[in-house]
Amino acid sequence: MEVQKTALYNYHKNLGAKFVPFAGYEMPIQYKDGIVKEHISTRSHAGFFDVSHMGQFFLEGDETLIESLEKIIPADLKNLKANHSKYSFLLNNEGGIIDDLIITRTENGFCIILNAACKENDIKQISQFLKKNHKHVLNNDLSLIALQGPKSVEILEKLIPGVANLKFMTGSNFEHEGENLYVTRSGYTGEDGFEISISNTKVEKLIDYLISNEVKPIGLGARDTLRLEAGLCLYGHDLNEKINPVEANLKWAIAKKRREVGGFNGWEKIKNLLANGSEKIRVGIKPD
Repeated sequence: MEVQKTALYNYHKNLGAKFVPFAGYEMPIQYKDGIVKEHISTRSHAGFFDVSHMGQFFLEGDETLIESLEKIIPADLKNLKANHSKYSFLLNNEGGIIDDLIITRTENGFCIILNAACKENDIKQISQFLKKNHKHVLNNDLSLIALQGPKSVEILEKLIPGVANLKFMTGSNFEHEGENLYVTRSGYTGEDGFEISISNTKVEKLIDYLISNEVKPIGLGARDTLRLEAGLCLYGHDLNEKINPVEANLKWAIAKKRREVGGFNGWEKIKNLLANGSEKIRVGIKPD
């Protein structure tokens, strides 16, 4: 299988990135400054992450689309407002986690951000529940850039006025130099930040601007240390198909209404675990 590259591959190369194969892509694990400095830069100022290897999966349809998605995703999609996002999962028949994801209600349907290593199987699993009139596409013409850190809002607001008004886990369309961008206030570091969906043809210009504002490029190495420090899960390490949301200590991500009413894969098992407890549960350990 041919290793894929994101639209920024050559840009990363020019920044001195060290590459590793990851989820079928050639991805930067670190840059010249090293993982520790990248970590500190994100915590103290801001860093940008190329997460374009992740899947941007768009779905459109009538009201039956929600019914279909709620069979495999335990979020309350019916009451999810437009331009609001939720952290959730795809679940198998035993309640095991096929993947964790972010799902956003768009004006016309939904956008689901899928983990790179899982996206092909995810789409296959979701498609089993879709009807013929449900349109869906994995948009490979878009890049996804995460800007994270305490200075993120100040830096991005200068380029895209209005992003500062976004609340956590909400998003909006913005126009910049004739280009339509979709920006959400979210991230994977424990810091304030944004994820920017932008066309592959315009992404380099965005990165030029970020670098001109002393935003450092951050590789997979620091991405991992940052998410660990924030207590965030990584699929394939902390989560897999043999672990359910209760065992993963993520029951908060199952909507209260859905816990009571059910109607999603693995509900009977999860309902039993919620009522009687689990023999095992994921915990985090903080050093002194």
